[in-house]
Amino acid sequence: MSEPELTTEERVLRMMKRTLTDIARDTAPEPGLRHPLSQGTIQGIRECLQVITSREQELATEYGRNTGSRPRYIDEPRDEVVVPLNINTLKEGLKKDGE
Repeated sequence: MSEPELTTEERVLRMMKRTLTDIARDTAPEPGLRHPLSQGTIQGIRECLQVITSREQELATEYGRNTGSRPRYIDEPRDEVVVPLNINTLKEGLKKDGE
């Protein structure tokens, strides 16, 4: 499944989001240690990520892209039901009915 062509704004938003989350991940301290970033900076990163996510959703809606997709675990139940069809069996059944 190929990804649809992204606009320049969408690419910039994606890069900013990735960079901010990388900064948060790289500066995360070990348990019990003080965080190197100030509380104001941490809150600013959170607010930036919220604005980015909101704009990404607006653009996805505007361009008719699916905004509800999310990763799933293999054992997670699904809402849809897949019914496997054996075409050869169906063809044989049609031949018998036609005879």
